[in-house]
Amino acid sequence: MPYDHRNTARRTLALVLAAAGCCAALAGCATSQASSSSGKAQGAQGTQGPRSENGAQSRPPFASPSAVPRPTRSPVAAQASRSLAGRTVVIDPGHNSGNFHHSTEINQKVNIGTNPKECDTTGTSTNAGYTEAAFTLDVSRRLRDLLTARGAEVVFTHDGDRPWGPCIDERARIGNAARADAVVSVHADGSAAGNRGFHVILPAKVRAGAADTAKIVAPSRTLGEGIVKTFARATGTSPANYIGDGTGLDVRDDLGGLNLSTVPKVFVECGNMRDPKDAQLFTSSTWRQKAAQGLADGIATYLKG
Repeated sequence: MPYDHRNTARRTLALVLAAAGCCAALAGCATSQASSSSGKAQGAQGTQGPRSENGAQSRPPFASPSAVPRPTRSPVAAQASRSLAGRTVVIDPGHNSGNFHHSTEINQKVNIGTNPKECDTTGTSTNAGYTEAAFTLDVSRRLRDLLTARGAEVVFTHDGDRPWGPCIDERARIGNAARADAVVSVHADGSAAGNRGFHVILPAKVRAGAADTAKIVAPSRTLGEGIVKTFARATGTSPANYIGDGTGLDVRDDLGGLNLSTVPKVFVECGNMRDPKDAQLFTSSTWRQKAAQGLADGIATYLKG
């Protein structure tokens, strides 16, 4: 159960008042005006950097009531921290670590509007075996912390709590059912060594079967263009040198997660796991936090218009 700082403060204040009254009645003593500082360390959902644990500094047991600091918060800071209140973001961690053990299930075909396609894949990995599924889930959780700290409601397509999947058509349905203001599918590429950098995949205009992306093409591009700028700034990396002609953008019509979406959605390939230099970044928790920050900033910029 989370540590309740407010109840602790009330109990401490009661003890202070009782002790001061007792001292005055028996000996007419004066309480010392000791000053103390107290605070609440921010939890993971309230930070935009390394995660910290909840805690509070202790107060001197007989500090006078006037020495107990009163918590204050700037109205501007409070408004900024809740700037995404009322907005819904769906985060789609690419692949699933369990897919490796469920080849039959993930190879079954689903309809993506234009054609049948495999339910899901295992994803790629670094040469040392760090999987795309592990990477995407870690970055997605960090991203969730950053967005909820800004007041957004965040929905996951999965949180490592399923044995495999979900299939690509179900991932799209989750975003649609949530009526998301934005959906970001977090991925990493598996290209040849020497191919470096990130890129954002945008939906093409597709109208076939159950797919009709006409209404989401423009807003998805706006979302994607914003993420390119903020991701580069936060991570210090550049748009891909092997796709998108340096723009960091790629338009595709063969991804079920985009074809079947009815809300603005993009895929973000955070880099190339098969390149040693990019792989070194992926395995750094510090860099993964930067990646999450870049995504969060891009989403926030888009949602705030």
